[in-house]
Amino acid sequence: MDKFHSLKKNRDFQAVYREGKSYANQYLVMYVKKRNDEAENRIGISVSKKVGNSVVRHRLKRLIRESCRLNFSQAANGFDLVIIARERSREKTYQEITGALNHLFKLHHLL
Repeated sequence: MDKFHSLKKNRDFQAVYREGKSYANQYLVMYVKKRNDEAENRIGISVSKKVGNSVVRHRLKRLIRESCRLNFSQAANGFDLVIIARERSREKTYQEITGALNHLFKLHHLL
């Protein structure tokens, strides 16, 4: 994923929630839906207000986005992904978030 493409519209998120398959670990939940028309992956990141204030939520989004950009360039293409941060991920480091994402990518057979 050299270039980061994101899900922006609510209907795209809802389609992934409705039709996608999900796996979770203690820090993150990942929904994946196969697309037929596109070659690149699109990623949507969701962090609830339960996780923390806006500073905490934005920090988690940045960690997840950067981890996806740097570490998953060999991931399979043509998928819509929605990554949801759980409350336990609030105080986690970049390495812990990357490890959790790596675990989810392997569960979904995207690596």
